[in-house]
Order: sequence, then structure tokens, then C-alpha cells
Amino acid sequence: MDVARHFAETYAEAREKFTAAARARGLEIERAIHPGQTGPDGEPLSIDSALFAPDGARSVLVVTSGTHGVEGFCGSGCQVGLLGDDLLFTKLTEARVALLLVHAVNPYGFAHLRRVNEDNVDLNRNSADFAAAAASNPAYLEVDPLLLPATWPPGPADQAALNQFIATRGMQALRDAMTGGQYRVPDGMFYGGSAPCWSTRQMGELLARHLPRFAAMVWIDVHTGLGPYGHGEKIFVGSDAAELARANATWGADVLPITAPGSVSSVVEGALVNLAYTQYPGIEKTIMALEFGTLDSMQVMQALRADHWMHRHPDVPADTRAEIRQGLRDAFYCDSPDWKGQVYGQTRVAVLQSVAALARHARA
Repeated sequence: MDVARHFAETYAEAREKFTAAARARGLEIERAIHPGQTGPDGEPLSIDSALFAPDGARSVLVVTSGTHGVEGFCGSGCQVGLLGDDLLFTKLTEARVALLLVHAVNPYGFAHLRRVNEDNVDLNRNSADFAAAAASNPAYLEVDPLLLPATWPPGPADQAALNQFIATRGMQALRDAMTGGQYRVPDGMFYGGSAPCWSTRQMGELLARHLPRFAAMVWIDVHTGLGPYGHGEKIFVGSDAAELARANATWGADVLPITAPGSVSSVVEGALVNLAYTQYPGIEKTIMALEFGTLDSMQVMQALRADHWMHRHPDVPADTRAEIRQGLRDAFYCDSPDWKGQVYGQTRVAVLQSVAALARHARA
């Protein structure tokens, strides 16, 4: 199988491949066009979804891509591959399980090669109780000037200050302060916003149109950037023991709670999947973030820092801007056949496991 053909070089190409594959499967595409933003060439930006709902379906599998913009290159390619998988659709039909694919949750970041949206908001920190979150993570205020110094690349004094923080507090403390989510510095890193942004509202409306008809759901949110090259860590973001047991039964004993020692991710506030937890308490939920490793963690962090530094300094020369954008793309998308084969293969297995688990639920 030529897996690489499912992946794209740009957001516009990815969207075309997704919609063409959905049409070829006979699915109806629902499109939400961004009202205030366009792509690099003036093209419309949109969240696109495709639903396959066999007669009698009482459960649904949701697969989302591009929650973190530039990470959409991976998730989109996997979704396109799934749409061409005859075995998957046979299994869905036999099990009477619906499939909802949501493409490019953050189309702005996907198109413009940023992890955040048009307002510098991290969509996986934007489904929060904003009044309570405003005072959370005070440690970010301390690390912000260390992460985003006045000049780029950081000078010797800047690097020495960051090294001193790591030596004194530890790398884990830096990672938690940086990535856990913050709600005070709008032009800082991992900013969660002050209200639900356009993409979050659109996802809420999309789920409201589809989820109420189902008794059970599985949600796989595809991400990249953390962990060993090509390895998909199965991150459990919930807190309910019964849901964790379902996740282990669905995907295996290596599903790791985000709070567990050794998790590649820090605990985050305001994750996108909170929409399902808060709005649909009566639906049985089994939710996983599938996180694929790319480069060394320090390289990824450096690419993120450079991107956010550039956001604060929009007057940088065009060649510097292009270099930083390419660096961010490379940090979250490994444009090589072996990596694409690994991420698609693991996604396909996780999806087929999900269908089997939902089929067991229907028979129970």
C-alpha cells in the first residue's frame, strides 16, 4: 500500500484529498467556513466533516485532526487513508457503528504553519472554565521571559538563565509551566484564551448535531510532537476509572493516563475533548489522544519557542519567517515514507479496535 499518497504538502491540498475521498465513499461533507481568515494564497479556510452512519447505528467513532494546526498534516493523511479502507467500512456496517471524521479543527494554524489559531490560542486549552483558569499556572509568568527572550536565537545570557532554571527546578517543572496552559499572557505560549474561539464553538455545534442520537462514543484526537519518532502514545485524558478500564479494553494495557509518571504530555487544562465530557454526560465515552513522536523533545521545544517569538516580533525578515515556519512544520510532521507508514498503521489499528469495542457495546 502506498500510504504516502494520502498525505499532503499544504492545507489546501489536504482539504482537497479529504473531501475527494469522502465523496468517493459516498459521504456528505459538512463545511464550516472561517468567517474572518483565509489561507496563505487567499483561499477559504474551513472545518470539514464527513459522517458515515449505517442504519441502526447506536454508537459513533469520532476521529479529529488538526486541533493543533500544523499537526494536521499527520491527522489529515490518516483520515484520507481511512476513507479508502474498504475493510473498515465493512466492519462499521456489520457492527452498525457510525464514523464521524472532522478535518482541520484549526484550519488557520494548519494553513499558516502554526500550532495555535489566528488569535494565538491553543485549542487544546480553550475548553476551560475561564473564570477559574485565569489564576491557574502562575509559574508561566516566571518562565515566559526565559522562553521568549528579546532576541532570537537566544543569546548566551538568555540561555544561561534558562539553564539555571532547569538546573534549579528541573526539566519537568519547565515543561509543566510551559505546556500546561496559561490564561494571562495572550501573546505567550500555550495561551488558552479568554472565551471559546471560533473553532471551539464550531466543534461544539458539530457535536450537538450528531452526538445526541448515540448511546456510546469513542473519540480519537490525533496529535504529533511528543515521544519517540513514529511511536503513537495512547494518552488517556479523562479521570473516570470506568472509562480508563474501557480504554484499556479497547486499545490495550499501554493506554497511559496523562497524570501517570512517564507520560509524554503534561496535564493540560481546557482540552478540546472536554466538550464531550461537559455537554454529554449521558453518553458513554471512551476518549484518547493519539500522540505521535517526531523529533527530539528539545528540538520541538526550540521550534515552538521560535514560532512564538516571531509572533511577538512580526517585523522579522521574510527569510527568517520562512525558516521558522519550516522548522515548526518539521517539528510536528516528518515528511518521510517510514514515518507516514508508522503513523497511519497505528491509527488504523486503533480505529479498528475502536469499532470492535463499540460492536461489543452494542451486543451487551
